[in-house]
Amino acid sequence: MQTATSPEFTTLRLEQEEGVATLWLARPESRNALNVVMCHELIAAFQWLDHADEVRVIVVRGEGVAFCAGADLKERQGMSPAEMVARRVNGFTAYAAIEAMSKPVIAVVHGPAYGSGCEIIASCDFILASTSAAFKYPEVGWGTVGATQRLPRIVGRRMAKELLFTGRVVGAEEAHALGLVNHVYAVDELDAKVAEMAQLIAAANPVTVRLTKRSIDEGLDTTREGAMAVELLAIQENLRNSDWQKAIAGFGKKSAEDDHAVAG
Repeated sequence: MQTATSPEFTTLRLEQEEGVATLWLARPESRNALNVVMCHELIAAFQWLDHADEVRVIVVRGEGVAFCAGADLKERQGMSPAEMVARRVNGFTAYAAIEAMSKPVIAVVHGPAYGSGCEIIASCDFILASTSAAFKYPEVGWGTVGATQRLPRIVGRRMAKELLFTGRVVGAEEAHALGLVNHVYAVDELDAKVAEMAQLIAAANPVTVRLTKRSIDEGLDTTREGAMAVELLAIQENLRNSDWQKAIAGFGKKSAEDDHAVAG
């Protein structure tokens, strides 16, 4: 069991309750713009969370009016090309740390998620949004290149090109239609729906959830035959490390009770 205290942050805020860790982007005065410090803290946070046994699900949210308004452009002023590349590598490393998590990571978007904010949420397993959420990929308009890898894998090649070339704002309903977000909720329903979803996942066997996530992610990156091998290995590991026999026995008992109730 993980007993060490969580890292201390200046750009993030971490809450934990009943197996669910909520990681808040906490620069509301800057609309949670991603700077180098936040990059480093995201890496540290996700490395710690991955090893915190008491944490089963991670929810990523933004404080204030925005989820994340993009990269901190003030920080980039006066940077040399070499410094810009280093800054981008810091961002890439932060996104990779989120993506590498063995546990489910849910992004919750209640307002603007632009640029780097879109990269953060694309690194999560899936996204829940409110009707006030908005998404934008402004990289081309800023004269830079970005978001060219995760976005096409989510919305497809042609739509990714449109969103990147134009930099237009995508509302919550369109984002849902494109498959960019899983669900859209009314603003006053969002918190309850997030809690319900997170607790449902947290209640599942963590070994089985971890292996299911790994099988999906690794399977999509290989051939169909290779994907079947990935799943078979996961099944074998699950049989060795989960309480599947107890779950099946419980299912049989519940089915018998349900049949008796119907017969009665």
